[in-house]
Amino acid sequence: MNRDLYIDFAKGLATLSIIFIHTAFWSGQFYIAPEVRVFSLVFDVALFYALSGITSGSNIEKTFYRLLKLQITYMIFVTLLFFLDYLFKVFGLAFFSLEWLHNFYSTFGSKYAAINISTQPQWQNLGNWYLHQYTNADTFPVVMGSFWYLKVYFILSVFGVLILKFFPKHINWFIGICIALTIIFNVFPEYYPSGQVGYVAFYMTVFLVAHQMKGKKIPTKLIPVLYSVVALALLWMFSYYGKDVFYKINKNKFPPTTIYIIWTLFSLTTLFVFYNRLKISKESFITHIGKNAIFFYFAQGISSSLVYFLVVPLKENMPWWILMILIYIVNVILAFIIAAGLKKFDSFGWKILEFLRKKTASTSA
Repeated sequence: MNRDLYIDFAKGLATLSIIFIHTAFWSGQFYIAPEVRVFSLVFDVALFYALSGITSGSNIEKTFYRLLKLQITYMIFVTLLFFLDYLFKVFGLAFFSLEWLHNFYSTFGSKYAAINISTQPQWQNLGNWYLHQYTNADTFPVVMGSFWYLKVYFILSVFGVLILKFFPKHINWFIGICIALTIIFNVFPEYYPSGQVGYVAFYMTVFLVAHQMKGKKIPTKLIPVLYSVVALALLWMFSYYGKDVFYKINKNKFPPTTIYIIWTLFSLTTLFVFYNRLKISKESFITHIGKNAIFFYFAQGISSSLVYFLVVPLKENMPWWILMILIYIVNVILAFIIAAGLKKFDSFGWKILEFLRKKTASTSA
């Protein structure tokens, strides 16, 4: 079966959009207006959950094996991140001073000020990361700030494959339940549960709807109707909330509520409209990113942290829009380089694990 390059292409564009979002919302907080930053959210993580739904099946063993591989790859990455963070602090204390390190970390803003700086490794942080409790990595704050997606992805994949396996004839019922829960949580916000329930209710809807779209194509006559519905929803949102909505969209992303959900409709509709309609026949820079999306997702957290040190000295010396374009280009280049390095390090980590497996495997007498 030939690989669907449209999926890789869409993942690649979505990954580039995530890099732009983190360019705008992290270091961009110093020089980009909120009204401009919010437009970066037009193509956001909901696309990844939709693409996951399109490519998912009912094979539990295959899904769990894929998730296990992802968990190990994630653990290899955060182990590297832990030691990079720790060794940088040791280096700073040995060759500079505690004050120098505090000044270094102040570049990220007061919200991400480092608290525990010492030569003693904080092993509890590594353990928390393994278990998907994303305590901050002082030297690379964007990494853990973007990892909420991964926890939801794991939960969604497990529940998603269970639904597809054991309730294949009732998928539409589960879509209805998820939509109903999402509406209830938004109409009665006092009942909106804490934790992951709100995330899963909405993104499970996206996941299952995308799965139902698998192999299908939206009829041409239906396309203007769908975009009209999206336009009406956006017009209602702006008329109801006014211009202040620009200050609320990102806040309503965690967890997803009405404002953010409406904001995602355009990107999701566009994804489904072009699915099985736009034919991608050749490999490209974008499909390469899509094929290696997880490494680019890891890498952009590091690169989006590093570009702070370009933004701070340059933000007063050039127009904001030129700086935004420059920082985004630098961020993509850095992410590309770092992703290539992370992929090699991941391969190295797997070789170590295989070596340990062989050394510790029991042998018959």
